[in-house]
Amino acid sequence: MLLTIDIGNTNLTLGLFDGAGELSAHWRLATDHLKMPDEYGLQLLGLLQNCEACKEDLHGVVLGSVVPPVTGRLVEAIRRYLGIEPFIITNDMCNGIRILYDPPHAVGVDRLINVVGVQHFYHFPACVVDFGTGTTFDAVDKDGNYLGGAITPGIGIAAEALFTRASKLLKVDLQFPPSAIGRNTEHAVQSGLMYGYVSLVEGMVERFRAVLGDEMLVVATGGLAELIAQGTAVIDIVDPWLALQGMRLIWQKEKEQ
Repeated sequence: MLLTIDIGNTNLTLGLFDGAGELSAHWRLATDHLKMPDEYGLQLLGLLQNCEACKEDLHGVVLGSVVPPVTGRLVEAIRRYLGIEPFIITNDMCNGIRILYDPPHAVGVDRLINVVGVQHFYHFPACVVDFGTGTTFDAVDKDGNYLGGAITPGIGIAAEALFTRASKLLKVDLQFPPSAIGRNTEHAVQSGLMYGYVSLVEGMVERFRAVLGDEMLVVATGGLAELIAQGTAVIDIVDPWLALQGMRLIWQKEKEQ
């Protein structure tokens, strides 16, 4: 079995693949910047036990990260509790993707991992929208060239900023209200957040399509992808676990070389 761990600023996304390469289990946990290696180690063992697996079943652990301090703690936890040297993905491992970003190494590895997944399961040209701590839009042309993209604060950050700075606004659930025209404060805030982000996505997709062409595929991923996709028709495919698949593919290709 293969364990993949995508380390983001807000969430740890984990996937367990069986011997046939099928995603047999997956989890999305809060990223805890204060958690110690022992805590991470015990948590990993608990997740394996939950799906009736054990550390002896693992033949590899893959890490993709944009949070270096947490990476170090997880590496230590994996070595100590799972007895495995983790495989850490870097930008130069994303073979087949020509990076036209300036400079190429500045692209977050999480964004390239998503692109690898789209290359294998779907097609180019594509716009990949990842709803994470930030909402990112990544553009890949028909020849597989990574052109760059756009980064905006995620909907969670926007909501938290609104509730923090506006004393009379209380936190609301991130869900679509009955109408775009809110008839009370709760629905008004939900409308602004949810439909506001839907409009942001639609606007950015339209601008990317003007560059990549009408055949551009729009793939959404991340924890809120399924929710946002309910409010728009511009998203073609929702794949919340795309990064896990991309990590598996990169690991397999590196092992074959």
